[in-house]
Amino acid sequence: MKLSRKGQYSVKAMLDLSLQPGYGPASVRAIAQRQDLPAPYLEKLLIQLRRANLVISVRGSQGGYRLAKPPQAISLGSILEAVGESIEMLSDFDRHAAEDWVTALVWERLNRKVRDFVFTLTLEDLYFDARSRQASQGDQTTFII
Repeated sequence: MKLSRKGQYSVKAMLDLSLQPGYGPASVRAIAQRQDLPAPYLEKLLIQLRRANLVISVRGSQGGYRLAKPPQAISLGSILEAVGESIEMLSDFDRHAAEDWVTALVWERLNRKVRDFVFTLTLEDLYFDARSRQASQGDQTTFII
């Protein structure tokens, strides 16, 4: 499974929102600056995430977007699905063109396992994995996703 830019940007934005004090709102511009993402495209992704009930838009001068649920309740799979990403390792795998039924069965089961895993991996898990990786590389001064 390879994430497109759309998937990468969506996950980065959601991780950024999970780092906000009290999970308060952050503006599109602020997220885009922190994560080095194009703001207009990020806005479109956040609208898709809002429609999937993963973020809430907050109006006003201190508004922006905030998580609709705690980070431990938002899975990587739900983020990717919200923006139309494929969750299968081989989304274009033709089960009927497989050399034999064993090969088709193996790939179908593998895709199922990957899908199950992606829906159990949460924003909280991703945050701790990123922090662990950063600490192992000796970089403790900044945290950019």
